[in-house]
Formats: sequence, structure tokens, C-alpha cells
Amino acid sequence: MTSKTIYKICSKEEWEIACTKGCFEGAAIDLSDGYIHFSTASQVSQTARLHFTERKGLVLVAVAAKRLGDDLKWEAARGGELFPHLYATLDVDAVKSVTDLPVAEDGVHIFPPLED
Repeated sequence: MTSKTIYKICSKEEWEIACTKGCFEGAAIDLSDGYIHFSTASQVSQTARLHFTERKGLVLVAVAAKRLGDDLKWEAARGGELFPHLYATLDVDAVKSVTDLPVAEDGVHIFPPLED
């Protein structure tokens, strides 16, 4: 895949713990599935709608995909579309930015400008 930046949605609390540890081990779904789920810029808003609607206290973590090396795999998921999955912990040094992900009145998250 060619996406330079991939995105993870998680709670502020989960991200604060990651910063303390120096790495993000994954949310409950990630730990259950055995890899950390990510989305591309074109996928992340649908991910938010499907899995996080109306949920407050979230952050959007932007990650430099090339920093993840061979542990990052592109695998078919929703409708056969390729999604980035990390088969390792996420080193916080690979993170480009962390942005609050506020919720609008209609329950949909408001995203900052995203880069591909």
C-alpha cells in the first residue's frame, strides 16, 4: 500500500497509558484479535461511524506507516478492502500527531485535516 500515514482511534486514557509505557499495546479489540487495527485517511471516518459513534474522550493517533516496518501488514477486512494491521506494539516514537476527536451533536466525530 502507499499510505504514508495511518490512523488509530483510541481513548485518551489508553493513549496516556501508552505514553507512560513508551508503547501502545492495543485496545481490547486489538488484544483480542492479536494485532492493532489501523485505518487509512479514506477509511478512518467510516471506522469511527461503525465502532465509535457518540463515544467521547477519544483521540486520533496519526502514525508514520514506514516507521512500523515488516510488522505492518495490509489485510482484507471490511468489504475486502485492505486495512493496515500492526503485529507488534506501537512505539510512541512512530507517532506523528495525536489529536482530540470531538463529537458533533449528531454523534459523528469531527476529524481534523488528514494526510494520506
